[in-house]
Amino acid sequence: MISVTFVCLGNICRSPMAQLIFEKLVAERGLKNSFAISSFGTSDCEEGNRIYPAAKKILLENGVEGEHIARQISLKDVINNDYILVMDSENLMDILRLTGGEFGEKIFKLCSFTANPRDVADPWYTRNFQKAYSDILDGCKSFLDYLLLHKQQAFEYDSRH
Repeated sequence: MISVTFVCLGNICRSPMAQLIFEKLVAERGLKNSFAISSFGTSDCEEGNRIYPAAKKILLENGVEGEHIARQISLKDVINNDYILVMDSENLMDILRLTGGEFGEKIFKLCSFTANPRDVADPWYTRNFQKAYSDILDGCKSFLDYLLLHKQQAFEYDSRH
């Protein structure tokens, strides 16, 4: 099983969007049993809150359903996940501070797996939830393609069941 967590600042927009998008992509490929997928924020400022309504709306418009309650990431969460996928450079720096610079082999910007590496702009500030959705979808698809290419043995269980 591959454990993946998505990280943004507050865990009410980008990272839960990424979690739900990735869950859908994985399910569509019949790989649900091969993944543990979660999301967190680097801050506790939104802890306990649901997905921001505009983020939820754009997900539903694109056929992505699900719920999420915001949580702050801990060092234990970093240690216990195979991949930590952050949305932007600021999130990356926050995670590196949290870990003391350790675990760099598992910490990536989500869109670093795409043909156009970039930060996922924070729709909290830009109000462009469609752009964030598109960037996240591109990152999630590219990351899943990377895993299918480089971690094939992790998916053997799903292919047998």
